[in-house]
Amino acid sequence: MKNDISELENRKLYILISKTHTVPARIIKFWTKEPYAHASIALDLELREMYSFARKGIYNPFNCGFIIEDIDTGIFGRDVETSCVVLELTVTDKQYRHVLQELAAFKANADRYRYNFWGLYGVVRNKAIERKYNYFCSQFVASVLERSGIHILDKQPGLVRPDDFRKSSNVKVIYKGLLRRYREYLWTHDLAQAFGGHVTKQAM
Repeated sequence: MKNDISELENRKLYILISKTHTVPARIIKFWTKEPYAHASIALDLELREMYSFARKGIYNPFNCGFIIEDIDTGIFGRDVETSCVVLELTVTDKQYRHVLQELAAFKANADRYRYNFWGLYGVVRNKAIERKYNYFCSQFVASVLERSGIHILDKQPGLVRPDDFRKSSNVKVIYKGLLRRYREYLWTHDLAQAFGGHVTKQAM
């Protein structure tokens, strides 16, 4: 029984920070002076279940909000030169369940949410602009973590930049490179076995 409890107390979350070659990403990178322009939160090593705030389609950069992301489709699928860093975060079972609840609330009310364009301006001015139902990507990830009792940053969510996650001492970098090669990297480096056999050859 003791071993079962220990296993439940150790869960993994994954944060993807990335840089595409889209015009909005270039503008954000220019404003923030940071190497990465986008952040997402994932529940699994393969990044099969991943969430963020970004454009809802490929062609309209202003139609943005809460989205479920896939590294093989959408902007990620189109921009094969997307660079990224995948971060691993160890949390307790209680914190993990809180994250699931937070994400479930976002999914249930997805139509209410809008992209916090003004918030990006606030980041540049170092003044958080936080509005109900409005988030930019890294603000969203930071808010989900914060409300789940996962405190890894000394910033208000409205001031968090994607690269802040990489700089946190609470995360571990497990990959850096082209996003399209990430799952191949998992397979070739035998991380499937190291992470409990969740990565399958068929998934590639």
